[in-house]
Amino acid sequence: MSDTALPVSLDRDSLVPLAVQLADALRAAAGDGHLRGGDRLPSTRALANRLGVSRTVTSAAYEQLHAEGWIAGRHGSGTYVTTTPPADRPSKGPAPGTPTTPPTLVDLTPGVPWADGVERAAWRRAWRAAADPRPTYREDRAGLPAYRDAVSEHLLRHRGLAAGTVLATGGTTAAVIELAGSLLSRGDRVAIEEPGYQRAVQAFRRAGMEVVPVPVDEEGLRPDAVPADVRAVYCSPAHQYPLGSRMSASRRVELVELARAEGMLVIEDDYDGELRFDVAPLPLLAALAPDVVAHLGTTSKILTPALGAGWMVAPSPVAAAVLEYREATGTRPSPAGQRVLAELARHGDLGRHLRKLRRELSERRSLVSAALTSAGIPVLGDDAGAHLVVPCGSAADEAARMTAAERAGIRLDGLARHFAGTPTVFGNLIGYAGCSREALHSALKPLIPVLV
Repeated sequence: MSDTALPVSLDRDSLVPLAVQLADALRAAAGDGHLRGGDRLPSTRALANRLGVSRTVTSAAYEQLHAEGWIAGRHGSGTYVTTTPPADRPSKGPAPGTPTTPPTLVDLTPGVPWADGVERAAWRRAWRAAADPRPTYREDRAGLPAYRDAVSEHLLRHRGLAAGTVLATGGTTAAVIELAGSLLSRGDRVAIEEPGYQRAVQAFRRAGMEVVPVPVDEEGLRPDAVPADVRAVYCSPAHQYPLGSRMSASRRVELVELARAEGMLVIEDDYDGELRFDVAPLPLLAALAPDVVAHLGTTSKILTPALGAGWMVAPSPVAAAVLEYREATGTRPSPAGQRVLAELARHGDLGRHLRKLRRELSERRSLVSAALTSAGIPVLGDDAGAHLVVPCGSAADEAARMTAAERAGIRLDGLARHFAGTPTVFGNLIGYAGCSREALHSALKPLIPVLV
């Protein structure tokens, strides 16, 4: 069977990567009927020769389309289109007289994972394996051994941390609540980045702590602005949320020295720590100072918050206090999500997903950043994570953008709500992980006039 002719042209002067252009063109051809279910595609080598590009470009495009389900490989036969063109699909339109509903907003808010990228077969296999063990009456308040082993291997491989004591948690916010309940007392002062993660702010406040906002700039949290009388410092050094900066090496050392001198606990939220696109993931504070740092991680952004699974790596006295707190309160993280992650790690699916996730989000960031900057719109944030920031001059401008975007069918976030005190910096957060690639493409055209 001969290969199908492909309606593909690539623009080498475009800011959009060639692999993204190729994947978009093939996806569009499959969607509009130029390519039909069962059509065979050229090999990556043949297509690269035909288009005059490297095989890396065609391989990356095929990998993306395979992950999305547009194409599939048949052993010894080649690569085939798996979709059916719209004309052959049964109509799903409403019956005459059916009330219409407003179109769904394209959600470009941050903090939403690329859950559609999780391999379905691996996901089902992990859940089946997780349901296999018999119910047990024994409670392991530290977390399942297989899960803690998987986390230890993950941290060593992807974050360069040779973890000591690993505890399972229900996620970052759940871990903050446990640290507040086990180590701190009502009235204690806790320093938190400003702007910063407001769920952590509320967790400390509801536990009776006084939250002390500490300013953040392009080098991350400012240790020189941390008061000496705080009991703990909460920060996100790998990819500051929400501004997207990373803490410089000099500030990391300064913060650790301050913590040791003043007896503070540094709570390291490794927000988007696995998701760097320009360089390897940055070393953890917990690797620099395991005696004063409690490291917090979660599966919420790399997989899905549905697992309710996270981890804590902490000094032995801190871990012991958390376990005592769990014993006294009868709480523990759910084992279901732990079993799923352990199975994903055991089969190598977690590592494969992380590689695919980094590639996908890197391409999406390049796409959004190029579209905005080519329109003269400035963007802030390191080449990492799943969102970027478009600054503006006032709270009114920020709110006006969000209102205009919603009218255009797009949901945005603003910086003002991420302040524990009075906002001093304004802008809008553009997330690019929580919707499909097609929706992201379609949202950029109406979004640019809103942000200019």
